[in-house]
Amino acid sequence: MTVSTTRLCGRVVLLFLLSGLTIVNATDERLNPNQSLTTVENTVGVPEEPTGKLALPQALAIALLRNPELSAYSTEIRAQESAILQASLLPNPVFGANAANFGNNVIRGFDGDVVTLQLSQLIELGGKRAARITAADLTKQLAGWDYEAKRADILTLVTQAFIDVLITQQRLALTQQMQALAQQTYASTAARVQAGKVSPVEESKAKIALSSAQIEFQRTQRELDAAKKRLAATWGSTSPSFDQVAGNLETLQPPPRLDSLLQRLSDNPDLARWATEITQRQALVEVEKSKAIPDVTATVGTSNYLMPNDYALLVGFSLPLPVFDRNQGRIGEVQQRLAKAEEERRNAEVRIQTALNTAYQRLAASYAEVNALHQDILPNAETAYNAASEGYRLGKFGFLDVLDAQRTLFSAQSQHLQAEAEYHKALADVERLIGGNPNPSPKAAP
Repeated sequence: MTVSTTRLCGRVVLLFLLSGLTIVNATDERLNPNQSLTTVENTVGVPEEPTGKLALPQALAIALLRNPELSAYSTEIRAQESAILQASLLPNPVFGANAANFGNNVIRGFDGDVVTLQLSQLIELGGKRAARITAADLTKQLAGWDYEAKRADILTLVTQAFIDVLITQQRLALTQQMQALAQQTYASTAARVQAGKVSPVEESKAKIALSSAQIEFQRTQRELDAAKKRLAATWGSTSPSFDQVAGNLETLQPPPRLDSLLQRLSDNPDLARWATEITQRQALVEVEKSKAIPDVTATVGTSNYLMPNDYALLVGFSLPLPVFDRNQGRIGEVQQRLAKAEEERRNAEVRIQTALNTAYQRLAASYAEVNALHQDILPNAETAYNAASEGYRLGKFGFLDVLDAQRTLFSAQSQHLQAEAEYHKALADVERLIGGNPNPSPKAAP
């Protein structure tokens, strides 16, 4: 089975590739659901707890190999490998022994008994063993698809948690700048009050603005600590050791057409698994139908007659008669579960297509918002603030004008950061839903 969805692990980080970051090999490991996970893990190795500056590829690599929930899914694949082994085994032969013709009133002791030794072997008919192996193999493939779906979920979760840390870092830097600006404004206002140019009320207002900036800075610091812990939790850590994350949210690409994304939903592991799911349930139907065919138990042995000191060979067989139980109940059950799987696949198609529509609208809206903020709102807010600051210095504007312009600029900058984060989060959701990059680069000519 080809697992095209594994390309998501490398492509989900396109937003940071565009900013010049290098993806480590560990994040681009290909996993076939039929391949043993032990081989992959031994090849990649488990990285240590990150310290210092953390890049997204490092976070993805660590989460892929250390996330406890993902590890549970990999264990299930190993369990299904053992289930295939068990399904392929033949029934064990049965050894039997019995003694007869002793302990009555005529023959005393063991003088006239008969000792019979026999060996019986169940011979499965109707292709039971082959049907079991096929069903077990398909169940393992389903476990592989479940692993791929969870793997894609973890990659998306790590990416979005990483974006939260990165955006909060930038907001912290912004609040720090606003705090420094408020400090300068307060110092300037205090000097003007001492010089008798403005009322002491202006100094009180500047002090309030400074205190508000300090509170916002402290609140953002706490939010950053919480965001770091959420990111570290994706690889099973409760105490993050890294200092900061490195990345760039400013590189944006126009969203592609929605219809082109809808055509790629087949790469979604949650949808791709249903082809295997239905095949597996069909295999279970065949397993139950094979059970309706009775098996033969062949017996061979010997009876040793102690009194005449002679023996006789025994050969026989037994065959159940399918008069009442022809496994009709179980056959009907698995057939209904097969019909249920068809309905569940259709429901999954509708659900995932709806999710893609929603994520796409978020992506398009945030892209338009970032462009509007970058091209129009931010430049005007900066111009208004610079003009208000200069006018206040010259005595043309009051402090409230400066404070209002400062708040407008800070609000526009925060909104710009939030819109960039929303764009990249929506992009990660779209990548998760289509199983790859929404804007694949054109192939180079040979």
